[in-house]
Amino acid sequence: MEITTSETIIKKPKRLTSVVWNHFERVKKADICYAVCVHCNKRLSGSSNSGTTHLRNHLMRCLKRSNYDVTQLLAKRRKKDNTVTLTSYNFDDGQPKDDHIPVAAIKFEPEPKREDAISIGSSKFDQERSRMDLARMIILHGYPLAMVDHIGFKVFVKNLQPMFDIATNSALELDCIAIYEKEKQKVYGVIGRLSGRISVAVDLWNSPENARYLCLTAHYIDEEWKLQKKILNFIMIDAAHTEDIHSEVVIKCLMDWDIERSLFSMTFGDLFTSDDIVSRIRDHLSQNRPLLSDGRLFDVRCAAHALKLLVGDAIDAVREVIHKIRESIRYVKSTQTMQGKFNELAQQAGVDNQKNLLADCPMRWNSTSVMLETALAYRAAFTLLQEHDPVYAAGLSEEEWEWISSVNGYLKLFVEITNAITNNKSPTSNIYFPEICDVHVQLIDWCKSSDEYVKSMALKMKAKFDIYWNKCCLSLAIAAILDPRFKMKLVEYYYPQIYGSSAEDHIKEVSDSIRELFNEYSIGSTAVSVDHGVGSSSGGGSDSRDRLKGFDKFLHETSQGKNTVSDLEKYLEEPVFPRNYDFNIFTWWKVHTPRYPILSMMAQDVLGVPMSTVTPELAFRTGGRVLDQYRSSLSSDTVQALICTQDWLRTEVEEASPPSQGAVPLCIEAT
Repeated sequence: MEITTSETIIKKPKRLTSVVWNHFERVKKADICYAVCVHCNKRLSGSSNSGTTHLRNHLMRCLKRSNYDVTQLLAKRRKKDNTVTLTSYNFDDGQPKDDHIPVAAIKFEPEPKREDAISIGSSKFDQERSRMDLARMIILHGYPLAMVDHIGFKVFVKNLQPMFDIATNSALELDCIAIYEKEKQKVYGVIGRLSGRISVAVDLWNSPENARYLCLTAHYIDEEWKLQKKILNFIMIDAAHTEDIHSEVVIKCLMDWDIERSLFSMTFGDLFTSDDIVSRIRDHLSQNRPLLSDGRLFDVRCAAHALKLLVGDAIDAVREVIHKIRESIRYVKSTQTMQGKFNELAQQAGVDNQKNLLADCPMRWNSTSVMLETALAYRAAFTLLQEHDPVYAAGLSEEEWEWISSVNGYLKLFVEITNAITNNKSPTSNIYFPEICDVHVQLIDWCKSSDEYVKSMALKMKAKFDIYWNKCCLSLAIAAILDPRFKMKLVEYYYPQIYGSSAEDHIKEVSDSIRELFNEYSIGSTAVSVDHGVGSSSGGGSDSRDRLKGFDKFLHETSQGKNTVSDLEKYLEEPVFPRNYDFNIFTWWKVHTPRYPILSMMAQDVLGVPMSTVTPELAFRTGGRVLDQYRSSLSSDTVQALICTQDWLRTEVEEASPPSQGAVPLCIEAT
């Protein structure tokens, strides 16, 4: 508005000492005084009885004052009540209203708690910092980039800080990629400074558009004996690519991160990942540096995925019978009358009907286990229903009930073991051996069933299990030996149950293997040392160094005194540590590192191997990992930036936040 001639500008008296009047002209029209903003010409009450709070509020909201210093205004406000009032925004007309609504009190900190944190009481608004904070929020919580175009978000930000210029969708995407590049350098530095070895997990993801992605995740135990993991790459691969291309993609990722010479093992999420792919990767890595134990510990397959395959075989074997049970439950619960009739039959059969009959969710196999267990509890009631209700057509035969009883026993074991290996907060490799051995022993027993149908099903399951066992049994056993509660005793307990009369040979194989591995660590040659590069020695090429590897071993063996006991021998000869629920293997090894300096180095690498790559939320899903619809619509470079950076930022948040707040989940779905 403009000031008309009928309005008289009042000369500011001395008592108008508030700094707010530097931004208002006091005018009088008739007997009413107004305060007119010199920046936007808005007219507010200028009466001496009105005070200056409403004027100060207006100045803080005035969009045309972005270049003005508001230090004095904020200082004045702090002295009053440490609260801020904001102009309310009207969704209907998109304009600020003249009235003001109070907002919950915001405490002004005298100084920022962190260097990169913005204090509410700061006198200076930082557009660049706020824009990057927005990008980090988008990444961390998996919000869509298009969020900045949502009207509700724009209104919220306008009312919160009108000086903030919201970036466009494309500009925000560039900010996210810039954050990715910055955080990647941090992760690169962290990994490069590690003294121990790294294990890498390789998972295959799908998308609603049928695109496929390779996800590489580094796992290691740091200097403080804390288990760490970081997603390194999330790369789209063409479904038409050959196995050669897949192995080349993995090798290139390892080289880009400069970790191909510090690898201990690689865990492949699919049990049936081609051996040719693994062999190509292993052969490439062996060219520059021999793998430990001649590569026998290099190829690890996901334990949880192997269990899923066994579950799939068990459910497929009785799929038609399971369908009958689902139909039976639907029939019983179709009406209240039918439910009441069934309850009467249950009482007549002496069934404890406290358990509620519920159909399963076929996408979650643990719910199928619960459904079968409950149905078995009502077996007698279903039999009576079949006898008294001619309409009921989904009844099971006695033989089918026996099959379901057998399958339910399998599923209950698999549920228990899957929970044990996926719900562990620190899933170190030592926890898997007893669980997997239990599965092995049970499969051997199931294969001896007198029921030919059950026996054939168990034999099919064991054939798949043997593929996993043959690849991973040595890694599992060595990890268990490095648990002071077990040592060799656990191997000596399970192997007779698994191998029978040939158990001694297999126990000796494990014993020889862990001693061989320990010798590689104790020699301290280039085959183990991570701290020194290939070209660190002077005088002689790589051929000369390779020829002298035998000399290193000879020197180590002949330099040992006759009465000297190695770390490994000392560790194995001492009694096992008592088993208790609050045992922490990290704490144990951290405390005992001075006693076993070489063995602790080996334990640090072995215990960090990811024996399973399945997260708890996906452990019971029948499908694999699927990228969500939103992420799938983005470019492959942007997807990698968002997925990797979310993982890195999430780690920072989890380390800084109380445990009760929980983790920020990755943006995934499951088929």
